[in-house]
Amino acid sequence: MQSIIKKTTQKVAFYLLGFALSGCSSANNEMAGGNLQAINHTMHGINWMSVNGYRADGGGGSSCCIIMPVKWRPGLKAQIEWEVDPEPSAKMPSVTSDEFREVYAKHAANYQRHSTTVDIPEWPGTERCGLKVHFLVCNQLKVTSSCWAFNSEHYPIKEPSQMKEPAVCPK
Repeated sequence: MQSIIKKTTQKVAFYLLGFALSGCSSANNEMAGGNLQAINHTMHGINWMSVNGYRADGGGGSSCCIIMPVKWRPGLKAQIEWEVDPEPSAKMPSVTSDEFREVYAKHAANYQRHSTTVDIPEWPGTERCGLKVHFLVCNQLKVTSSCWAFNSEHYPIKEPSQMKEPAVCPK
């Protein structure tokens, strides 16, 4: 009887050790939430964006949340979709007017939707600070998870704000 108890105890200890070690081996897969932020470098309006299915406001500021690994690993991608208003300063009638819906429908018909997949650049250790999506001219994007403030000398993306679209975009 004692040998059965001893074997059972050994099996239980073995399984517990296995579960504990499997938890350690998944430490590199630990995930955490972070803010999403849109930074618009263009003269166009960014109505909204979506990163890996997490939707956020395109007008700047931070939106909660995107789930990302705590530690960077090769092959991390961001599937980004967004909507552009090419004339964000267009004059619109008062929202309470009868003509607003018609004018707005014509305006909204010019919205453009885009999507692309970009690599998420490496961040040191666990220094990830959410994900910032930079909207550039010609519907180009750059992303960073830098903890530095935009326009800081250490911030990795240096393109200026209020960039005008070139007459012809490179292909």
